[in-house]
Amino acid sequence: MFPSKLFLDDLDFFKEKNKMSCDVYERENKIHIEIDMPGFNKEDIKIEMHKGNINITAEKNIEENEEKKYLCRERTYYGKYQRSFYLGDVEEENIEASFDNGILHICVPKKIEEENKKMIEIK
Repeated sequence: MFPSKLFLDDLDFFKEKNKMSCDVYERENKIHIEIDMPGFNKEDIKIEMHKGNINITAEKNIEENEEKKYLCRERTYYGKYQRSFYLGDVEEENIEASFDNGILHICVPKKIEEENKKMIEIK
């Protein structure tokens, strides 16, 4: 029988910190990115697109409150968080983003690929 709490359960280096959990999926020729960002406001978030790479950065400074004397502090939604994805050839001018209930949703339309095939005659 194993004890309910093993020795390595409390070590933080096994847990990945400063990670924004997300889902990336494609639907109707658009790439959708949904990122969990609890504790942030839309003013704390910056989205950049450059050469097919999208970079999402959220930064929030710690709130100092002298009236509070913390006995336990687990909600650490401060600091700088960042995620980057390579999306390829997309319509950068038509990217849409919304933020609701702590979830950032980004919709990136893909460029429609035209077939520019050229038949080559064999001599």
